[in-house]
Amino acid sequence: MTTVGVEEEYLLVDPATGLLAPYAEKVRAAAGVEPFVTSREIQSELLQAQVEVATPVCGTLEEVGGHLLRLRHAVAGAAEAHGCRIMASGTPLRREAVPVPVTEQTRYKAMQRQAPQLVAEQMVNGMHVHVGVPDRHVGVEVLNRLRVWLPTLTGMAANSPLWEEHDTGFASWRTVVFERWPVSGIPPHFADEEDYDARVRRLLATGVINDAGQVYWQARLSERYPTVEVRCLDVQLRTDDAVMFAGLVRALADTAIREAAAGAAPAEPAAELLRVAMWQAARHGLSGDLVDPAGRRRRAGDVVCGLLEHVAPALEAAGDSRGVTALVHRLLQEGTGADRQRQVLAGGRLDAVTKMIVEASGMP
Repeated sequence: MTTVGVEEEYLLVDPATGLLAPYAEKVRAAAGVEPFVTSREIQSELLQAQVEVATPVCGTLEEVGGHLLRLRHAVAGAAEAHGCRIMASGTPLRREAVPVPVTEQTRYKAMQRQAPQLVAEQMVNGMHVHVGVPDRHVGVEVLNRLRVWLPTLTGMAANSPLWEEHDTGFASWRTVVFERWPVSGIPPHFADEEDYDARVRRLLATGVINDAGQVYWQARLSERYPTVEVRCLDVQLRTDDAVMFAGLVRALADTAIREAAAGAAPAEPAAELLRVAMWQAARHGLSGDLVDPAGRRRRAGDVVCGLLEHVAPALEAAGDSRGVTALVHRLLQEGTGADRQRQVLAGGRLDAVTKMIVEASGMP
């Protein structure tokens, strides 16, 4: 069975003010000494009010969910011990009077010198899904086939509508923030793994990006692990939604592997159509139309059902069909994290949204 792993990024906030709390190193150190948690499972991020967790390699979605709950509880407990809380939102809600300090790492300091304003506004949190592949050749085959579904996943995962105390009008403002980096967006189609590696080498040779980690495509080959890494998802309010996306991404990868083995050519839509599809998904989430993989504007629910139909055999083969399908249907009925944030904001103040996110972040 194809393996899967998940990374999640959280904000640290002051529970009284809702402002960001730059205590990441203290929280990370405290969480790393908790029973049943290793220090390598809790990692630093670019800015000091962010913490990232990473599950071990998992064979089942039940394992993914168990590890995410364990890690969220460990980080939440460590945060509370230092007077702050974790918040699983793609963007912060409050306007900060003072910029959040950059984490003291050479790589991050170099990024700050290169693009100070972008780094100052990079307080965005995502969820990354790693799916194991036997080699880089198969990894490229997977990238070439799942790239057309990245906008659909982005719309489904939208959880970042607010920024600096106002509604941006976008369901996933995090997606827009990430698009400003030199190498970002949906990856191109690659001829093979040699083409992929040559393109990355040429990008590095320009000197505009400092390392392969700054290849911020929404899906890419991992440089550290034998995996395809899907990066288009906002961090999710609830762990079971994160598990749902892990299942969908794995099913997309398994479907791509099956199609490649059968000799089926991947779709190659025009780059401008994919860009429009991603913009539309970030703008509306599931509250409006989406642009489907064929370039047609359709109801969001119909496009999501098309995704489910596309991956149905892979979900069934993995034993994930019932659980993932039920969670997708719940998402269609209840809306995205962005929808939930807006519903709470409409009925109260920004403080109520912060409270809802903080409470949801540690729940199943």
